[in-house]
Amino acid sequence: MNERILTGITTTGIPHLGNFLGAIKPALEFQSTDNDTYFFLADYHSIIKQQDPNLIIESVKSVAMAWLASGLDPNVSKIYRQSDIPEITELQWILNCVTAKGLMNRSHAYKDAVAKNIELNADEDKSITMGLFSYPVLMSADILMFNANKVPVGNDQLQHLEMTRDIALRFNHIYGETFVIPEAIVNEDTKIIPGLDGRKMSKSYGNIIPLLSDEKTLNKAIKKIVTNSLEPGEPKEYENCNLFNIFSSFADDQAVNNMKQAYAEGIGWGDAKEQVFSYLNQIILPIREKYFELLDSPSEIEEILISGAGKVRPQASELLSEIKDKIGIRTIS
Repeated sequence: MNERILTGITTTGIPHLGNFLGAIKPALEFQSTDNDTYFFLADYHSIIKQQDPNLIIESVKSVAMAWLASGLDPNVSKIYRQSDIPEITELQWILNCVTAKGLMNRSHAYKDAVAKNIELNADEDKSITMGLFSYPVLMSADILMFNANKVPVGNDQLQHLEMTRDIALRFNHIYGETFVIPEAIVNEDTKIIPGLDGRKMSKSYGNIIPLLSDEKTLNKAIKKIVTNSLEPGEPKEYENCNLFNIFSSFADDQAVNNMKQAYAEGIGWGDAKEQVFSYLNQIILPIREKYFELLDSPSEIEEILISGAGKVRPQASELLSEIKDKIGIRTIS
């Protein structure tokens, strides 16, 4: 049986190599004629954290280009903007009405925000918006709107998928079988990709290596990777080495073994960074070529997104009509 697989990326920044390896590449592995794949740009989610409209506009464009340049085929998969499917936010309100506040209280994102406020001796709900608080309900609407049965998620999103299951089960219990109960696809082998300073690669840390850039920008970023002060000729430990960890996240076994040998023989950091650049540049080259094609044709990106929305919205409209009939939102007869 074909699987219906759905995944999205929040449009709060420009995609980097961590996004590519952790989210884009694994998701695209499900793209085939044997699966029904949905990829969406979560622009309504983005306004929880980002209030600069220009940055959101740029991020939507960049995320779309990252998906398409990395191999997403709009003739095989559906790709759409969340905001182009208004049925999703209408469904969110309906789901709000069957979702216990106590369930939302247990959200890690909400609890973390409360904990930070308490540390600062502030009101525990200071600056916490309803967007942040009810984020898992909107994520549930994203998934349940299309009755996806498989959802690739990272460990940090697994709790929200479990909440989606709880919400779907609650709705089905009250109103009858309506939603497929989705299952998580968690890649246990997925690594945390380190950034330039060794912390997790993240836009918020400003330590990213860009995915959508020219060679010069990529090389410049790799040269900024933090290393120690060992001189050329001195053997170097690859364990806990930031440069090596970034390289090994992308390289095959042979390349990793060769780099380990080079470390043992005392390769200089400049030469090591040049090797890492050369290797990553070859991986990124076809993505870069497609990216610059799309960059010259912004109208093509918009047409693809509008076309994708046109493919999925009838399905959303049909399910929402069924749901509204079940809950008593219907014409008087």
